[in-house]
Amino acid sequence: MESLLPYITIAAMMVVIPGADTMLLVKNTLSYGPKAGRYTVLGMATGLSFWTLIAILGLAVVIAKSVFLFSAIKYLGAAYLIFLGLKSFFAKSTFSLKELQEHAKTPVKKRHNKESFLQALLSNILNPKTVLLYITIMPQFINLNENVNQQLFILASILTLLAVIWFLILVYLMDFAKKWLNNPKFQKVFQKSAGIALVSFGIKTGV
Repeated sequence: MESLLPYITIAAMMVVIPGADTMLLVKNTLSYGPKAGRYTVLGMATGLSFWTLIAILGLAVVIAKSVFLFSAIKYLGAAYLIFLGLKSFFAKSTFSLKELQEHAKTPVKKRHNKESFLQALLSNILNPKTVLLYITIMPQFINLNENVNQQLFILASILTLLAVIWFLILVYLMDFAKKWLNNPKFQKVFQKSAGIALVSFGIKTGV
């Protein structure tokens, strides 16, 4: 395997650059609390682990070379992001800090955590850019004379770890922004802004 430093640098840049994952994380954390944010991170990590398994099995290249499969993933991913965006944009309910604290241990709260996990999981599984990452960037740092699957696993694990660390930091930072949740105007503006951003990412993914 080639030097890991250049790969770590590139992977870190890709993780930090704001995208659909970032917007989804911020939305869930500010709407339902830091625990929902952590469940979102878990969903993202699970989605990346899914593609790691797919890549090790050799299916990532097959999917990338199949116009039908790649297009199906691309448009399903785009449609799902647009759905999440519209759902956020037209959401009527808002949460105050007091309500979040009162419902922290109720089934409703658990439902939001589960939804946050599933949203992040599906968002990553249906992201065609992840497929391209595994077949374009990672191979550049793989030595074909060594165990390819082992190297791929290491590179993918580094990417997942960087993503988890960065997004957990964001959850921690967003936790400080909870005071704004008491402002209904802020909540309304943020939900609509998040919705527009997710729809935009969805359209960009489908183009």
